[in-house]
Amino acid sequence: MATDGGETSPVAGDADDRAHAARTVAIEVAALRKSFGELAVLKGIDLTVRAGEVVCVIGPSGSGKSTLLRCVNLLEEPTSGTVRVAGTEVTGPDVDLDQVRRRIGMVFQAFNLFPHLTVLGNLTIAQRRVLRRGKEEAEDVARSNLRRVGLTEKEGSYPAPLSGGQQQRVAIARALSMGPELMLFDEPTSALDPELVGDVLAVMRRLADEGMTMLVVTHEMSFAREVADRVVFMDDGVIVEEGPPRQLIGEPRLARTRAFLSRVLDPAAAEVLEQGRE
Repeated sequence: MATDGGETSPVAGDADDRAHAARTVAIEVAALRKSFGELAVLKGIDLTVRAGEVVCVIGPSGSGKSTLLRCVNLLEEPTSGTVRVAGTEVTGPDVDLDQVRRRIGMVFQAFNLFPHLTVLGNLTIAQRRVLRRGKEEAEDVARSNLRRVGLTEKEGSYPAPLSGGQQQRVAIARALSMGPELMLFDEPTSALDPELVGDVLAVMRRLADEGMTMLVVTHEMSFAREVADRVVFMDDGVIVEEGPPRQLIGEPRLARTRAFLSRVLDPAAAEVLEQGRE
């Protein structure tokens, strides 16, 4: 998890680099391309995420961020290239995809909860059908994860009366109940009212503190700045720039990145600048 401390000494920096290099690779994407008909959405993505690392992916709409995420667990089949999860090539012809997906939790923009099941039912159904856990064990796991997201008192509720933020936290708890080794988040706060965003981000911060490997597509720059180990900026289907959040968000090297961040961080000033150019 990123911190806002000062510059590290060369010795400390070298030690950190060696520790980082020694981490197990959780996700490895190489030469990944994805096209929908004539439209090329991903144009050769290379990305590595190590165990325990939090990587935030930012960029304008249509840049390929969500498609990248969906290719990691093969919700979208890549046109070419490879994806490995914990050493297993998920794009391989003989892969046991169900086994791989059990290691990956995914949280979408939409909550995708079953409306006819209670919160507890939503958290136990996949455990029982996919992991073959007994009712008591599945409920124990579910209640433990509801505590993690601060919703213990909602286990008997149905999704409809819950706020959007509560429903998204239930979705996170549901993913955690499958015991994933890593979590993918596809703009998990984009469908929420502004006042509900904080509770969801707080849960994600706690997961980062616990050492969960996370690949997060987000437009929440404060979250990326505070929580990410690394930020990746995508545009037009390619990775334009990546680096520690302090560098990429605070002092981006490339004009393309600076232009995007100026619009996101100070949209009023960017609008004035654009009007001045007309």
